[in-house]
Amino acid sequence: MTEQHLMLHTDKYQINMMYAHWKHHTHHQKAVFDVYFRKLPFGNGFAVAAGLERIVRYIENLRFTDEEIEFLARQEEQYDLAFLEELRQFRFHGDLYAAVEGTLVFPNEPILRVEASIFEAQIIETAILNFLNFQTLIATKAARIKQVAPNDILLEFGSRRAQEADAAIWGARAACIVGFHATSNLRAAMLFGLDAKGTHAHAWVQIHESEQEAFDRYAEALPDNVTLLVDTYDTLRDGVPHAIETGKKLAAKGKSLKAIRLDSGDLAYLSKKARVMLDQAGLQDVNIVASNDLDENIIVELKAQGAKIDSWGIGTKLITASDNPALGGVYKLVAKEQDGGYEPVIKISGNPEKITTPGKKNVYRIINNETGKAEADYIVMHDEVLEGSKEPLMLYDPSHPFIRRKVENYRVQPLLTPIFAAGQRVYELPTVTEIAAYHVSQLDLFWPETLRKLNPEKYDVVLSDKVWNMRKELINQHAK
Repeated sequence: MTEQHLMLHTDKYQINMMYAHWKHHTHHQKAVFDVYFRKLPFGNGFAVAAGLERIVRYIENLRFTDEEIEFLARQEEQYDLAFLEELRQFRFHGDLYAAVEGTLVFPNEPILRVEASIFEAQIIETAILNFLNFQTLIATKAARIKQVAPNDILLEFGSRRAQEADAAIWGARAACIVGFHATSNLRAAMLFGLDAKGTHAHAWVQIHESEQEAFDRYAEALPDNVTLLVDTYDTLRDGVPHAIETGKKLAAKGKSLKAIRLDSGDLAYLSKKARVMLDQAGLQDVNIVASNDLDENIIVELKAQGAKIDSWGIGTKLITASDNPALGGVYKLVAKEQDGGYEPVIKISGNPEKITTPGKKNVYRIINNETGKAEADYIVMHDEVLEGSKEPLMLYDPSHPFIRRKVENYRVQPLLTPIFAAGQRVYELPTVTEIAAYHVSQLDLFWPETLRKLNPEKYDVVLSDKVWNMRKELINQHAK
């Protein structure tokens, strides 16, 4: 069911607006929409772009089925039959540009741009925001976890707490593009080429006459991949000693116990005690895996307490982004076709942060050639061309324009990559492994102060003079 009827994975007002455009013969008018978010989640210094693969697959398969047309025909608006026939012929013929997955992105900069007929651009809004907001949020949360445990094994364990099946598989993928090593979800592993990892449940122990029997029988069944859950009864008195006994039996057969897993109790204390017990038994190579509602904040505390944990199973708090459950990305009209070109448009609001930045725009990442670090992201009109250090660049603080700095020895990196041109995909989708490697290269562009978990240094997103003046001019026009 999840891949069916995605054409109607939209809000009803999109169809109503499409119908009104069709009635007034304006449905072929071209428009430009920007997708961006206004505020970083989790108090983080950056977000990680994600969701593009699903957006691409969605756009490539946009078709109204007979069943969907029949459903729309039953709506109370009583759409004209000729309009429904127009929908039957629907295809996306527009252009789409996006920050590719794994890119570090920041508030108030376009991370996706749609240029298409208003008919096409309106109907894809809801789905694009749904896919991009969720996956970017989860990738950003996962990146925070990766930062505090950069050398540990990270496992995505969120399926049973995710908000339904699609969230489970795409959330697992979002975690893996920023460096998680595996997922417990077999479907996600199959679909996206991820590693799948798992142990056993408490039920495996409970159904046996003894914990020792449960461990021994599990090891007999899967001798090459034995991780034992040791907290069903008493972790230190029963679970770890029984796991050690199973480990010794495996060693006698030329096999080895891979790990034990702690899923409850004081993880710092239990892991330290378990590490001593394993080492004294000659099982120094056995790892300790921890789970139990973990996130970056708990992991930092456990590490500060000297926890002897090698691998982390992260579930609920990652897949639900429990401390910041929505990104809040928006899809805003910034230009409309007029007299053979594009006329910038603006949305004015009583909330200053909701005033849009008009015009068809590009974004460049300004990279200092001496340090190799990003200085700022620079938003320009689409006809402005930056070529690096040919001329000095003055960067104004977006909130306080009197604060400025000049950059001279720099190169530029376009943030938006062509994905679709005239409805045809022109971008080769990378693998998760390739995205993860690209994400690491992105992190290298930024100072640790921007990347740190707590109180990160703000990274500037700067408007060119042309964009700034256009915005001010339109605000003044509407004020009059």
